[in-house]
Amino acid sequence: MTPTARADVGRWGTKLTAGGPTWVRVGVIVAVLVLAFVVAQTCQKSSIRLDKNQAVARAKDQVDFTPKQTQVRLLRQGVPSKPFWIVSLSRPGKAEGTFSALAVVRIDANTGKVETVREQR
Repeated sequence: MTPTARADVGRWGTKLTAGGPTWVRVGVIVAVLVLAFVVAQTCQKSSIRLDKNQAVARAKDQVDFTPKQTQVRLLRQGVPSKPFWIVSLSRPGKAEGTFSALAVVRIDANTGKVETVREQR
């Protein structure tokens, strides 16, 4: 190309548009929007919507004893990983290191659904 090149020809010899969108540009924008939507949905499914105190309250509703000790852990389980609150509720027994009542409650940290309740007396 010479220094006196035509104004309607771009750097690599392609014809410039008058500022309007081309089908390629529209396609790229649509693809980026679809990708952003998919990423947002994926992130939303693994977010933690139920906090620690809400998980403990929900776990206490599942057992028929009043716990004296509570342990709470947040674990990611499964493929793809999902966050779960694992809440241990217990009452100490008469002998040291024993329990008169023990329950482990597994709660989905995203939906708040109680997945499993295991009690031992």
